[in-house]
Amino acid sequence: MRLKPFPLTLEKRLRRFQQPASLASSRRGNRWVWWLAPGLLVKRWLFLSVAGVLMVGIGIMIWLKLTPVFYTGQFLGAALRLFTTYVPSYVSGPLGILLGLGLILWGQTRTVGAITDVLIPGQEEELLDALLTQRRLSRGPKIVVIGGGTGLSNLLRGLKHYSANITAIVTVADDGGSSGRLRREIGVLPPGDIRNCLSALADEEKLLTELFKYRFEAGSGLVGHSFGNLFLTAMSEITGDLEQAIAASSKVLAVRGQVLPSTLSDVQLWAELDDGRRIVGESKIAEARRRIVQIGCLPPNPPALPRALRAIEEADYIVIGPGSLYTSIIPNLLVPDLVKAIAARRVPRIYVCNIMTEPGETEGFAVSDHIRAIDSACGQYLFDAVLVQKNWPSEAVIRHYAKQGVGPVILDRDAVLDSGRRIIAANVMEERDNFTVRHQPHHLARVLLRWYSRTQRLWS
Repeated sequence: MRLKPFPLTLEKRLRRFQQPASLASSRRGNRWVWWLAPGLLVKRWLFLSVAGVLMVGIGIMIWLKLTPVFYTGQFLGAALRLFTTYVPSYVSGPLGILLGLGLILWGQTRTVGAITDVLIPGQEEELLDALLTQRRLSRGPKIVVIGGGTGLSNLLRGLKHYSANITAIVTVADDGGSSGRLRREIGVLPPGDIRNCLSALADEEKLLTELFKYRFEAGSGLVGHSFGNLFLTAMSEITGDLEQAIAASSKVLAVRGQVLPSTLSDVQLWAELDDGRRIVGESKIAEARRRIVQIGCLPPNPPALPRALRAIEEADYIVIGPGSLYTSIIPNLLVPDLVKAIAARRVPRIYVCNIMTEPGETEGFAVSDHIRAIDSACGQYLFDAVLVQKNWPSEAVIRHYAKQGVGPVILDRDAVLDSGRRIIAANVMEERDNFTVRHQPHHLARVLLRWYSRTQRLWS
């Protein structure tokens, strides 16, 4: 599968308006040729319209018993003989064809322009870009991504440029911050991770992300709540449950793909620590700052969302992670039906390992420890390869993380290969000004799609 470039960005479009008028006119002409490009489903309807006009004419002729046709034919024949007397046929013929094509193109141009002026006034080029993009993305692979937190939303920002057939299956075990307060006070499932994924998949991602992340700093009962959490909570109350609220929100926000909770049960995480304590609550597990020996949920074995199971059964590609190992990824794998569905799929499956360890969860973990924790939690072989960051962060970043007692996740190659997994090493990291690192959305998505294109033939 060859990955096609994403259409023109807004910056490039704006730059084009600064070019000379002649060049801009030439580009406009070229763009009209794009309306006849394969896959837009424009040519077939254009020819169908022409055929319809011809059929109407033939029908009228038959109805009038061809009498007008006889006289019309005589008149046109005489006119053409007179015309070709002065203009040779090898000139008049092509000239007539060009004139007819010009009239058709002019008519279609005006039709498209009229539609565009109503839908997106003054932005015909945006309509063409939207059609081209939609056709390309609709043919993308069906990708299921499982996880939660900022890691999952980062990945979705990159994947949405390669496929519109994305399903993000998200944990609902969060009980801290704004999500935890809404869960306790109103009884809704925590919307935080779902909110992040919706904004990441939305067309107007930047503005929507800022809006959904906005936290109220004043107002009785509002302080600390994010607008996105309140929005999803209100939609849940209106539609009746979180699944319907997400579906309705996705339509409003023009989301590419879909976001689904792994279960609609009100689950709580519990963990047994190496000092013998049993901690209940997702937010408290990381605060304990002890090694996790075993993890589970209450109630045990929650039922999976049927739409999530259906998405896995139809998937061409399954990606697990990135995200917090014990509080974002494994909670989804505590739903037995999801685990069975993933294990049963004979498609490319990959785990995206975190770049850095996390305090209170994976301190001192190597890549094989992440794999072992997932295998232990679900008791199934769920993925065939693991994607790891190739180069370490800079010394400044390592020193910054060392103050928190964490560092890079070390690749213990032999142990990973002994687990039966392939290793995909690539540079998918970006360092930020605050000396933190994250997966770079576009680099990560590109690497994942390349690996998929290379391995899908083995499963077909």
